[in-house]
Amino acid sequence: MPHDSEEASRPDLSQPADNLRAFVRARASLGPEDTVVWWTGNVHAQAPGENFRHLFRFEGFNIGRTEEVEGGHRFLAREAAFYQDPRTGEILENWANPFTGDDCGVLHVWNDPVNMDFLLDGPRGPWRALVTEVGDDVVWGQDILLAYPSPLPVAKYPENSADDVYRAAELFQFFARRSDLDRADLPSVPCHFSWSRLSPWLPWMRMGDRPGGLVFHCHGTKLGGYGDLPEHLRKYVAAQNPGFARAPEEWSAPNETSWTYFRKRNEPLG
Repeated sequence: MPHDSEEASRPDLSQPADNLRAFVRARASLGPEDTVVWWTGNVHAQAPGENFRHLFRFEGFNIGRTEEVEGGHRFLAREAAFYQDPRTGEILENWANPFTGDDCGVLHVWNDPVNMDFLLDGPRGPWRALVTEVGDDVVWGQDILLAYPSPLPVAKYPENSADDVYRAAELFQFFARRSDLDRADLPSVPCHFSWSRLSPWLPWMRMGDRPGGLVFHCHGTKLGGYGDLPEHLRKYVAAQNPGFARAPEEWSAPNETSWTYFRKRNEPLG
């Protein structure tokens, strides 16, 4: 039988253009509104010869909006995330380092911007997003393996950095429903996600060249808007950095990271 118009319009996720458009609808939105994703999870320490330690709960959000550009979409975003007491969930301002005995001031994540391009043919080559379909479930997996010159060279930041190359792994999975993606009238579709990161010790932990690092393991979901974030997060942002309640208005570069943010706040003397 011939396909009806609805069947013919179904995104073919094996095709880069359909895959890209569907991913943008799941991760963000084709519309002009701000998109908010929220996550929660845990941070564990791993070090040679020691058992894993549960150091923090970790909760945060990303707020962004998309603009259509030639060849795809541009995503303008900023994100904030907070290290919390592993038992109570209280946002920490100071942390007793169990490895060194030092009292460390906690530097939360205030990354602005966190912009990115979703392009059919970008600086890193053609759009490739591994996608798996099982029944009505659609899953995109993204393994982002990083190795680049550290913003915190060891010679200038011996307490805060163990390597002149920043090495980390950011591992994402985004989950959507095929029945939602098949609805052409929805510029944004519901999405859940998981995120894991393997990284060095955080600069503010003052671990120097101590072997080991951190394992972040979080899960989250797209929300209806900023007002749907948990109240304790909105109160903290209002008090500390209210600009994070909305997405950026204009594109800027380079992106902020925990390492570049630390450097801005801790420029070495001389």
